[in-house]
Amino acid sequence: MSFSWPGKARLAMSFVINIEEGSEMSVARGDKGPEPVDELGVALKIPIRNYANESNYDYGIRAGARRVFGAFEKAGITTTVTAAAQSLETAPQLAQMIVAGGHETCSHGWRWVHQFSFDEAREREFIQKAVDSIAASTGTRPYGWLSRYLHTDITRRLLAEMGFEYHMDDFSDDTPRWDVVETSNGMTPIVIVPYALDTNDMKFWLAPGYTPEQWLDYAVATFDRLYDEADDGVARLMSLGLHLRIIGRPGRIGALERFIDHVQSKPDVWCASRLEIARAFASAVPAPVTA
Repeated sequence: MSFSWPGKARLAMSFVINIEEGSEMSVARGDKGPEPVDELGVALKIPIRNYANESNYDYGIRAGARRVFGAFEKAGITTTVTAAAQSLETAPQLAQMIVAGGHETCSHGWRWVHQFSFDEAREREFIQKAVDSIAASTGTRPYGWLSRYLHTDITRRLLAEMGFEYHMDDFSDDTPRWDVVETSNGMTPIVIVPYALDTNDMKFWLAPGYTPEQWLDYAVATFDRLYDEADDGVARLMSLGLHLRIIGRPGRIGALERFIDHVQSKPDVWCASRLEIARAFASAVPAPVTA
């Protein structure tokens, strides 16, 4: 598919800050058990509060956020923040950072929970609660959606019906594409802006011994290859997923700062939000004709 990024940029660079802190599973919020995802890999299967892991998430709010948002403020880069809506409700200072930095807010659900077991009515309510909450927290409704790992076979239809412009639960390519879903309003196109797991900082939690240098080397190698491949005329994007509680640690934040420096050392790189990327694609590539 032939199209060009604004300004004939060689590569679109998409930084994604995931905010999940304050929306994870917790007995205190009425969940059956505590959040199993933590830096120690401890998965408790009993209904007990895991105060230690709750504080691990709190670190992202208390200390990690100012480092992560500060790195992008220093570089003059606006990002996409995939936020679980409840996180912004419980930590309004994060919403203030998003707005002050001019970042886009993409919905990461109302809470950071699995939605794949929801029926249609419950999923529609879940999506609408996220839209209303994020609009109240930031002043702007979200136009993009990222589920927690899995979604249902009707998620994309619901998103198209509810005014979303793009969906990022996809890891299949390095360039956006159109999808067409059958909605109550007929066949409706929606932009798919692929995400990436291989460059995500979650590796620090999932791979014991993984170092900032390894993460940085891999991110740079990914960026350089995509940048070089632009010579074939295909407009590509690179996604870099980040978490306040992970990359925001003192021993890791420098790797992010060095990656940003590397990106900004190259000409013709468009650092853009995912909404900007989706709209640029939609402007350059006509939506499929639907009957």
